[in-house]
Amino acid sequence: MIRVLIRASSAMARAGLESLVRASPALEIASDASEDLRDDDPPDAVVVELESRFDQGVSDALDDAAGGAAVILLVHSPLAEWTELLRQGIRAVLPSNVSAPQLTAAIEAAVAGLVVIHPGDVENAIPARSVNEAPDQLTEALTHREVEVLRLMAEGLGNKEIAAKLNISEHTVKFHVASVMGKLGAASRTEAVMLGIRRGLVLV
Repeated sequence: MIRVLIRASSAMARAGLESLVRASPALEIASDASEDLRDDDPPDAVVVELESRFDQGVSDALDDAAGGAAVILLVHSPLAEWTELLRQGIRAVLPSNVSAPQLTAAIEAAVAGLVVIHPGDVENAIPARSVNEAPDQLTEALTHREVEVLRLMAEGLGNKEIAAKLNISEHTVKFHVASVMGKLGAASRTEAVMLGIRRGLVLV
């Protein structure tokens, strides 16, 4: 059972989100949002509904992520405004009108270590390319090992953890990560994961 803490901008919004969470037998509501995540029994995931980037909840959400929780943001503004937070530990960014099945899937994926964004927002989360450049023409094909590394990157693992998983050296992992980013034309690990999702190399 995944324990979910809800943080919302109003009591009405909180009640609506709690009803979505309760719709899944795999999820349960954790303690009141006023309680500290450092309690003996912290939640597995935190769902945060935010009005804007200037909301105090942004800072709280980053603190939650730093504390080890899988944080799912539900936002009212375009995803492009929130992409940087994915690089800072936030696991998912979805529109505030998310459905119960979508929220459940996002929570389960985030708890599993994946990065989740709404399919309709993928294009906005990735820097624009020339209209004459088709995605598949931008890069070389990834090797089997590079795909393995990319998928472990999508799980949020660092180089040392990836090295242990694949039984290779950390230096070799750094080489593969650099190669993956180069072939995908990515400027960061997060962008590489997003491009991998877009090309079907990473399943969310």
